[in-house]
Amino acid sequence: MTWYPILPRSNPRFFLPIYHAQVLLAVLFHLKAVLTPLTIITFWFDICLRPALREPKLATSAVNNAKELILAALHSDDERYQDKICEFRTRLLDLYLLDALNEGSEEDVLEWAELDTAQRERKSCWKSNLEDILLRFGEMHPLELMSHVHQHFNLPSSRLQLLMFMNLYTSSPVFESLAAKLASQPLMSTLLSSLLYDNSSTSCAVGLTILVKLLPMIAVHASAELKRMIPRLFTIFVRVLCWKERRSFHDQDDDGVDFVDEDAPKMPALRPEIDWQQLELMFGNSSTAPSSVKLFTYLYYLFPCNLLKFLRGPIAYLTESDLECPYVGDWESTLDASEIRTKSEHLIRGHICHPLIIWQDAQDELSKPGFWKDYDVARISSEAMSLDVRYTSIAFRERYREKSPSEYASSGDEDRTPAPTEPASTRPNETRLSLQSMVATSVLLKSTADIKAEFITQPWPRSIFSADDASTASKPASEADESVFELDNPPTPSRVTQAISGLQREVLTLRNELNFELWLSRENVKHIGRLFQDRIISRNAEVERQGLYNKLRNYRTQVVRLEKELREHKQLASSARQKHTDWSSELQTKLREFREEKKSWVTEAATLRTTRKEIEAQFSAQSTLLAEANAEVFKLQTFIKEHQHKIDRLYDYEAQIEQSRKMQRLCVATQMQMEDQARQHRRQIQSLESRQAHERAEDRSARYSAMTLASVTADKSALMNANKRLQERNTELLEEVEELEIMVEQLRAQVSGRQGLISEPPQSPLSPLSPPIIL
Repeated sequence: MTWYPILPRSNPRFFLPIYHAQVLLAVLFHLKAVLTPLTIITFWFDICLRPALREPKLATSAVNNAKELILAALHSDDERYQDKICEFRTRLLDLYLLDALNEGSEEDVLEWAELDTAQRERKSCWKSNLEDILLRFGEMHPLELMSHVHQHFNLPSSRLQLLMFMNLYTSSPVFESLAAKLASQPLMSTLLSSLLYDNSSTSCAVGLTILVKLLPMIAVHASAELKRMIPRLFTIFVRVLCWKERRSFHDQDDDGVDFVDEDAPKMPALRPEIDWQQLELMFGNSSTAPSSVKLFTYLYYLFPCNLLKFLRGPIAYLTESDLECPYVGDWESTLDASEIRTKSEHLIRGHICHPLIIWQDAQDELSKPGFWKDYDVARISSEAMSLDVRYTSIAFRERYREKSPSEYASSGDEDRTPAPTEPASTRPNETRLSLQSMVATSVLLKSTADIKAEFITQPWPRSIFSADDASTASKPASEADESVFELDNPPTPSRVTQAISGLQREVLTLRNELNFELWLSRENVKHIGRLFQDRIISRNAEVERQGLYNKLRNYRTQVVRLEKELREHKQLASSARQKHTDWSSELQTKLREFREEKKSWVTEAATLRTTRKEIEAQFSAQSTLLAEANAEVFKLQTFIKEHQHKIDRLYDYEAQIEQSRKMQRLCVATQMQMEDQARQHRRQIQSLESRQAHERAEDRSARYSAMTLASVTADKSALMNANKRLQERNTELLEEVEELEIMVEQLRAQVSGRQGLISEPPQSPLSPLSPPIIL
């Protein structure tokens, strides 16, 4: 029975059978809805999930359950767990970069060579499961994954492995819809910076593969972002085109003495303000230039006019684009225009002429929508590769292989000569290469009719495979090739490292090429499916056209027959036309008479209808007026009957009010008279007082007699009494006037129910009411 560790390696004493581990993972998977991300991260990941991803013998369903639990812990909408989730994402990516097999690290490859089969299976299972989790997480939450990958790009030792992961990520079938998000993310700028700044040819080759796959996706889903990248893309193309093949800092001569290669080309130094740690040589002591053909092909397909303008004057183009030179110095000291022109000439000759070079210029490409705005990724990829002369010749040969001369004439290709078909075994320029030869000579096999072999690296030095055993040299060539790595005397450690590094670089390069070819094959299959659909549609259109042609022939036969019948009918009609003319003239005469008679009738009927309408209108108006008058009379009579007793009472109130007014006027007159008398009395009193004062003064001086003073005093008393009586009378009159005013106001209130009095003169009950008078 196989036992499965459920605790970390720090405490390996507790083990669990694989069957029980599968049951535990199934239970945890069913409890996923109630498990919080914090519980999965802090407890179950190290105890159960992490060992499950390392175990190759675990059932697929159990591994899937473990992956689903980890994916559930990588994202949550709860703000309480965001910090832990972010740390867990970083930890998971660190495990992929540091704990899993790094194919770009010599130490990891040497360690891998020393492992047994079981350990290799565990490491392979661990890496593949981590890749699967990260890829699925990137499909569900692309922005979060891109952000974490961007953060880890700062470490040069992890950059190649991240590029390999991005190569897998961009090859995912669902990544096409995510390309627009990547175009606006900092990760895209970091990828371009890696292609511009890093000196590792392997990482540059992988980055170019990613960039070539991204170009058609960004063109379809984010064309504006792609147009802003054009200057940097051209700069990357020129850097790869003029790549400096170089050695590392030292090497050994034939005597084993180290020497410095002073003639090695110097890579341009970055400006001090650019915060970027460059990735140097990773495999062996040599650097082989990556291929720039694919990048040129796609840039030439998408922006042919701008690419040719750039190649004519790269320095002027980059200066006009306001792209700052990232290297020490300026563009003139960094770029060699003559070298660019020389090396790009064979690329231009290897591609057919792009039609848009004739119909538009560089400015139109940037200001107007591209011709590929309605294309899909598969069509852009297939049509871009068809610009290469090699693929174009194959396409034309396959297109015209089975056509006969008559078919050429019907399709308008009389000036073309069909390519002769030959058996596959007798075709010229065919190259056969075995897998052993490919590995031994580093040949990239192109599976096309016309094979073009390009050396990826220089042949390995013979000193790597040298041995002191003479029996190896005496073997036949075939046996020596098979036993080249099984020498009796093992090589020195430096030579083993150099051989492994070379093989490691070739494996990564071939894997990168295979990944791109698989992606391109998938896109070609999509394009083939669309072309097959178009072919079916064209066939249906041809069938429909043939049916329409048959109908046209039937219609022509019917037209001939109908024309014959028409001539016969014309002859019959000409004989009856004269009779019809006489009969028609007679009918016209009768018709005129009938029309005149009808016209008189119509005029008379119109007059009668007009008279009738006028009379009916008058009757209607009179009826309306009479009804309104009757209604008004009825209302007035009803109103009079309702208010007759009030009117009679109002007349009495008006008579009383009139009497009150007369009494009020009389009281007022009396009051005024009494006020006049009071004023006169006051004047008399004043005059008497003045006289009294005067007499007192005279009495002091002349001492009037007592008789005079007594009479004056009596007069004064009489006047004062008369004044007092007048004041009392005036007060009584004022009180009577106030009482009369109160009575008048009460009468007004009783009559009208408001302030003011409405008075109507007496009139007949049958006469129309006169307007009220407001007093």
